[in-house]
Amino acid sequence: MREDNVSTRLAGPDDLEVVGQHGQLPLDVIMRKLRAGEIILLSINNQPTGYLWFSFLWSSLPFIDLIYIDDAYQKRGLSRVLLGYLEDHLMARGFDVLYSSSQLDEPEPQAWHRHMGFEECGVINGLNEGGIGEVFFRKIL
Repeated sequence: MREDNVSTRLAGPDDLEVVGQHGQLPLDVIMRKLRAGEIILLSINNQPTGYLWFSFLWSSLPFIDLIYIDDAYQKRGLSRVLLGYLEDHLMARGFDVLYSSSQLDEPEPQAWHRHMGFEECGVINGLNEGGIGEVFFRKIL
């Protein structure tokens, strides 16, 4: 994929239709994240193809909430593009660490985290539906 066809930017309220179509969150939560600049939009040839949602645990620790890439564009390194944008965005604001997580029964997302340079830093058992635990990852920026 040619790099000049790929772009990333912080999403805004005008991007609600794109970033809200796959989530289960209420509209007011999505709008708050858009206004706060906590959603990164990925486009290819000016067409939205994915996004990354992030937040701040305890108002101070950056945390990846969600990464979504259209099925037709998966396995092409685009999650690395989104992650790179977020890392640059956070470092420019003085952050030096990023957190994320995945369910204990999801080996593919865990492999992705490790491939992207994250290290496992803890587990909370029984956090998800069905009592499934959550493994947490940390990446030093």
